[in-house]
Amino acid sequence: MPDETMCRRFFLFASAGVSRDVRFLGLAVPGASDLDASEELVAIWRNVKGERFQNYRARFTVLDASRISRSWIDGIINGKPDHSIAPQAWITWRNTGRRKALIAARTLEYRSRAEQLPDDKEEQAIIEAIRMHFDGRPHAFEHCAAALARLMIPDIAGLDVTRPSRDGGRDAVGQLRIGSGPSGILVDFALEAKCYTPPAAVGVKDMSRLISRLRHRQFGVIVTTSCVDLQAYKEIKEDQHPIVVIAAQDIIELLRRNGRGSLQAVRTWLKEEFAPTDNQP
Repeated sequence: MPDETMCRRFFLFASAGVSRDVRFLGLAVPGASDLDASEELVAIWRNVKGERFQNYRARFTVLDASRISRSWIDGIINGKPDHSIAPQAWITWRNTGRRKALIAARTLEYRSRAEQLPDDKEEQAIIEAIRMHFDGRPHAFEHCAAALARLMIPDIAGLDVTRPSRDGGRDAVGQLRIGSGPSGILVDFALEAKCYTPPAAVGVKDMSRLISRLRHRQFGVIVTTSCVDLQAYKEIKEDQHPIVVIAAQDIIELLRRNGRGSLQAVRTWLKEEFAPTDNQP
């Protein structure tokens, strides 16, 4: 049960896109039911321009509270909250520690090109640095794509980059661990990497190539320094193909999340981890 002093509530808002208008998203409380208490607030070290500093990552749960009394909010503002009129989901969390989360189906099934590509000069420079590092070495990008897939999917148990195939492509095959200990299982997946420069994008042909290699109960991962063409994206969603898309904007977010948010940090990472070798094209 949360301590009385920790019974905070957070009202989430997002910009409505017009002037200073905002839209209410929901009522949140600290933590999540699928996390240990030690994981709800985690200290993270970052390094920017040679300066090391500590930051924090917190996790919250948006409660299933469809209606919130204005009188309750007014009481909170005035320092005299009447919790008898608080949302039931918040009362349950306050009294028992159980979180009844708001669960909503995703309405946006696919992302546009703009949503997959970086939109500022610094982000664009990072993606361009990755492309240039593997310029003339498209097969070597597979190893970078495998590393990015591990960042997005930490439960990958094994991921092997294969040798170049006859058609000039290069695949990676891996296994995702679900569960732990003797009860855990391994699920196979295939990875395809495309070091493209816009306006070039992963199209229907590229996606069909990956889908054709998936066997029953397997899933696929596509990693690209560009984006997935809208038609290809629509088809994998409408046909419910189990494909994880890691586009250019996803790469930026993954690198930032793992302490490589600057151009210099990314260049150092590329040089240290993916330098050309005699046996690597």
